[in-house]
Amino acid sequence: MYAYCAPALVRQAYLLTGRRDLAHESVERAFQRAWDHWPEVARDPNPAGWVRAAAHDWALSPWHRFRRRYRHPEPPPPDDHDRALLDALLSLPPPYRRTLVLYDGVGLDLPDTAAETEASTRAAAGRLLYAREVLAERLPEPAGPRELHDRLAELASSGRTRAAEPAAVRVGGERRARLWTRTAAAVTVVLIGSTAMTLHTAPTHYVPPVPPGETVRGVPPRAAPGPLSDDQRELRDRLREALLDGPERLTPEAR
Repeated sequence: MYAYCAPALVRQAYLLTGRRDLAHESVERAFQRAWDHWPEVARDPNPAGWVRAAAHDWALSPWHRFRRRYRHPEPPPPDDHDRALLDALLSLPPPYRRTLVLYDGVGLDLPDTAAETEASTRAAAGRLLYAREVLAERLPEPAGPRELHDRLAELASSGRTRAAEPAAVRVGGERRARLWTRTAAAVTVVLIGSTAMTLHTAPTHYVPPVPPGETVRGVPPRAAPGPLSDDQRELRDRLREALLDGPERLTPEAR
């Protein structure tokens, strides 16, 4: 399946992106995903269409614009006609570009094109007509559907888009699968360790929180003693001078 589909898929991804490296990466990721979901792909009525949809989805992903290696455009094709056609293709919105490549490049009929692009048949027809109008305005020479198919094939072949060897792609997929497996195992170990630590350090009974302090109303503030008056100082002196066991304090008066 890879030997049969990969060369054509690389050329299609190049028409969608204008980048050779991204075209190869999209096809490799599509087949790696197909190997991971092989029971589902094997039961699909069209396994080649399943892989093609995965490759096109990866090629047109909007996240590639944030990758450093894809911020700068690749050198354009040397031929002026091919360069004009590629520029016109890349000026189209991704859904319109994909519809044009599937219908005029791959040769799918309109219902299959609509199903693969997740659109209605009427919407796919509108996208196709709009894409053809844009290409007719931007290309120096008008091209009908048959001529456009031939020119798309020539542009895809001129990009030196040769698919990688099946063994290299399979080894890369297995290496990626092992990496994800080890990462998942490491994350699982970390979660188990953190859970065990939490269970060991967590309290075994409920400890009610200490309520915050409240102001007690109605109690006069505690005042510090102030300076003594003259009468108070005189009384203090008299008390200090008097004997503790004097008759004026201990002898009761008869009644």
